Amino acid sequence: MKVNLKYFASIREAIGQGSESVNTPATTLKALRDELIARGGAYAEVLAHGRAVRMALNQDVCDESAVLTEGCEVAFFPPVTGG
Repeated sequence: MKVNLKYFASIREAIGQGSESVNTPATTLKALRDELIARGGAYAEVLAHGRAVRMALNQDVCDESAVLTEGCEVAFFPPVTGG
């Protein structure tokens, strides 16, 4: 299925792009994140499971169990603090 990815803040800077569209067999956010980590390099570093990464599916923050759908938008961003 085709999924639209968006990267924000330090994740965008590390990966070197703000967005991309991918065709993936992944059905959950966890599976998609694992697939991106498997690319290696900056993806593996900034999306590693030990790193604090927030994810949103169609602009709703959710956990890794969220189910992907055709054409959905997935965003990856670091935790944000207010002040």
